[in-house]
Amino acid sequence: MIHLKNLVIGYEKQPLVKEMNGCFQSGSLTAVMGLNGTGKSTLLRTIAQVQKPLEGYIHFPGFKEMTMSWLPQLAEVDRSFPIQVMDVVSMGCWPKLSLFRALKATHYHRVHLAMEQVGILDLANKTIDQLSGGQFQRMLFARMLVENSDVMLMDEPFVGIDTKTRDVLLNLIMELHQAGKTIIAVLHQTDIVHRYFSDLLLLKEEDVLWGKTEKILPHFHDSFRWAEPHLMVNEKIKLSIVEA
Repeated sequence: MIHLKNLVIGYEKQPLVKEMNGCFQSGSLTAVMGLNGTGKSTLLRTIAQVQKPLEGYIHFPGFKEMTMSWLPQLAEVDRSFPIQVMDVVSMGCWPKLSLFRALKATHYHRVHLAMEQVGILDLANKTIDQLSGGQFQRMLFARMLVENSDVMLMDEPFVGIDTKTRDVLLNLIMELHQAGKTIIAVLHQTDIVHRYFSDLLLLKEEDVLWGKTEKILPHFHDSFRWAEPHLMVNEKIKLSIVEA
């Protein structure tokens, strides 16, 4: 469980949204949605303890030695560094290794298995600057699979990738959820959220809504359809208004 208590996120003492109170239950699958500037990525960084909250706190009851992994936005990653795909995926082993300890055969087996799961085993010896957007995201996802953390934070995992890669990653996310992982993902695709994510945290400047997707998602449609109409272009699911 990840418990948010009177949590206020932002920068330089400037809150981005109102305070948050609630829990990400262990093994839950939660989407985070909202307009640009409402603190979606900031929330993930705060949960990951990369950034301090302005007020309140985050508590992790039930986790004695909780592990957490992070899938960043593609735009935030330097793709020009001369490193091979296998080396990047192998970085997923590092959090559980002591400093300067060499990888063992079991570690390399996990790395190969993860690359096979995301479909990039044939790219193992390629340098990352040779990868397409979809291949690059598969590589980062494979690294996260190798980490095998209790909590997995994903920041816009489906932006800038092809449909085939999106489907591969979606299937893996569902497998991770079924395996009991706690997954929190920043998303913009309402059809994906409706179809796959049981819980939704909706960040709005004037309010924060948190609960079951079928109750919260209509508020996204009502509040944001005119503000960001491009979010609805591929929407094929008709939703009715449900009382929160």
